[in-house]
Amino acid sequence: MKTAEYAAFPPSTMLNPTPVVLISCADRMHPERRNLVTAAWAGTVNSEPPMVSVSLRKERYSHGLIADSGEFVVNLADEKMCRAVDFCGVRSGRDLDKAEMTGLRYRTAEGMSIAPAVEGAPVSLSCRVRQIIPLGSHDLFLGEVAGVSVRKDLLDERGGLHLERAHLIAYNHGLYQKLGEVMGFFGWSVAREEVLRKRMALLRREENANGDRRRKP
Repeated sequence: MKTAEYAAFPPSTMLNPTPVVLISCADRMHPERRNLVTAAWAGTVNSEPPMVSVSLRKERYSHGLIADSGEFVVNLADEKMCRAVDFCGVRSGRDLDKAEMTGLRYRTAEGMSIAPAVEGAPVSLSCRVRQIIPLGSHDLFLGEVAGVSVRKDLLDERGGLHLERAHLIAYNHGLYQKLGEVMGFFGWSVAREEVLRKRMALLRREENANGDRRRKP
């Protein structure tokens, strides 16, 4: 194998790709004043209790709303939402109603009294702020997941979740990208051959079915 060559870059946030999420929140004193902000800096930080993190600049309108209300909802984004997701990341909710401008709609979020969820999002994680950590350019919001809602079309007849059906998007160094074909599953590198064949065959059939659904007018 040929030895790879590398170029040195200055220290930067070069961790890619990252999930693209829409953060929904609301004004504590006026819950009807709701807002959306796009975040590519979000991640899982703990499992018991379930917790996620979101980093926001202090000057973002949503930063103040979340800090004051103590609630936010992380909405996963699919391909159909991509244009709206970008719009919500470059325009400020101080100046306009992003939901109205993009055609997105709000719905009641599981376990939240103030923050809404986004209608049509594949998955929405309702979060209560546990801690706000100042880091520099951004503040890190640690949120404990108080509830999760999943679109029913992503569930099989036994209630199993199939996120590969959701057509989620990722953010990769300034670009929004679709997720590609399934290469394996957790533990596939050590799975028995018969297990590997069976699981991968099922995944391939699911991918083909998804492709057929996407091609239909």
